[in-house]
Amino acid sequence: MSDTRKHSSQVVDGIEATPARAMLRAVGFTDEDFTKPQVGIASTWANVTPCNMHINKLAEEAGQGVDASGGKSVIFNTITISDGIANGTEGMKYSLVSREVIADSIETVAGCEGFDGLVAIGGCDKNMPGCLIGMARLNRPSIFVYGGTILPGANHTDIISVFEAVGAHAKGDMDLIQVRQIEETAIPGPGSCGGMYTANTMASAIEALGMSLPGSSAQNAVSDEKRLDCQNAGRQVVELLKLDIKPRDIMTRKAFENAIRVVIALAGSTNAVLHLLAMAHAVDVELSLDDFTELGKTTPVLADLRPSGKYMMSELVAIGGIQPLMKRLLDAGLLHGDALTVTGKTLAENLAEVPDYPGGQDIIRPFSNPVKRDSHLVILRGNLAPEGAVAKITGKEGLHFSGTARVFDSEEAALSGILDGKVVAGDVVVIRYEGPRGGPGMREMLSPTSAIMGKGLGKKVALITDGRFSGGSHGFVVGHITPEAVDGGPLALVEDGDRISIDAEARQITLALSDEQLGDRRKAWRKPAPRYTRGVLAKFARLASSASEGAVTDK
Repeated sequence: MSDTRKHSSQVVDGIEATPARAMLRAVGFTDEDFTKPQVGIASTWANVTPCNMHINKLAEEAGQGVDASGGKSVIFNTITISDGIANGTEGMKYSLVSREVIADSIETVAGCEGFDGLVAIGGCDKNMPGCLIGMARLNRPSIFVYGGTILPGANHTDIISVFEAVGAHAKGDMDLIQVRQIEETAIPGPGSCGGMYTANTMASAIEALGMSLPGSSAQNAVSDEKRLDCQNAGRQVVELLKLDIKPRDIMTRKAFENAIRVVIALAGSTNAVLHLLAMAHAVDVELSLDDFTELGKTTPVLADLRPSGKYMMSELVAIGGIQPLMKRLLDAGLLHGDALTVTGKTLAENLAEVPDYPGGQDIIRPFSNPVKRDSHLVILRGNLAPEGAVAKITGKEGLHFSGTARVFDSEEAALSGILDGKVVAGDVVVIRYEGPRGGPGMREMLSPTSAIMGKGLGKKVALITDGRFSGGSHGFVVGHITPEAVDGGPLALVEDGDRISIDAEARQITLALSDEQLGDRRKAWRKPAPRYTRGVLAKFARLASSASEGAVTDK
């Protein structure tokens, strides 16, 4: 058995630590508590979003689990922001930045206070990978808990229904009263956005990675199951301290391959590419865009989940969550069963007794009838994206698109162009200067993609960007184009009327210009002035790596 107080003992043991003990007594520590391993409970609670509004209560449940198992829990907060609220505004530039702030804050608090272990509870897109990156950097026994999914709104609606209602109104298919009805009923209470959007994608990826307890990713936010999940995580982190199992023991190359395959099978968000690259960087695991291509060749899309599919996460929860899916993938030889998990057991041991889905369900398809026979996450390259781009193509949008460039230098300009009718069938909407450094912050293009869908142009136009997409985006969309425009990438050289071709089968994205023509345009191009010169956005713009490397700030 390891020394379970390796870090806290340096803070509270001996005569030299008398001042520290005095301060800790004021927050409730007893003599007995000073002899226990300390476990930090990182709570992303905030009233800024329904995704996280209940997490303070979940943190208390996790703390009770720690305390009941011989540890001493200490709850602390980190920030969260809401993509759903900020999307389409200047504020969305802080979204990806928040991932780094969260990781930094968890590392900072736990490192300073001498916590021996960690439980982190997240419930929105960026706070989940932020939690994992922070825990990975510290490399102390840790468990992640997902805050859980929201229930559907009236008439099977969710947040994407609201975004798409805006486009439907612009088209004339929905009046203001109908839009208001959706606005008032689509978000019924606590929990993360209800489809296989980024929150549910990342929760599933983290469970497949082995860093959550089995079942954590597929539970309703307000449920006895989620409450018990938190208690069990608190108990289990104390066990991990005894076993000395740390994130780097779990977050191995095999574990990341498992996570990628599960994300593909679930038709998960393109943001998973960005975040898994960043999480792998935090534990020094070599992972690249090409790994998504290679694993995607043999991994089918099996889940018929929103945004491109029919069902919501709460409906997947009702038939057993992702555990039966993982069992199917394991039995098919697509997962590494020997990967270690936070249970202290291997993935194969965790899945050994998991029953299959009930008969008659069609949320998860059989291998014989997949939604798509290979990955929907398509890594594209070509003269428009020499370092790579990420497309989300389920096949429902088609596999090829060729059209005429309609260029916008910001998300706002693009949204206006779509809603005002400037974008027409046959266009390839180009949104540039929205990458990690150019935006700065790599905003999600949920408002433009939702407007396109709402206006009935989903199969008639394509959208490409050096920004990224919400997990709720669907249609023929390509993001993460690298090098980004602000760095002089080819996207900066596109002009209205240029022909652009996207071929998902050949994995190519091509601008119909010769190298000589591109060279002439590059000579005339001038790097734009930074949009921010002070504060956190300016810091991010200076530090962020390419999207093809996860847009991390400590590379």
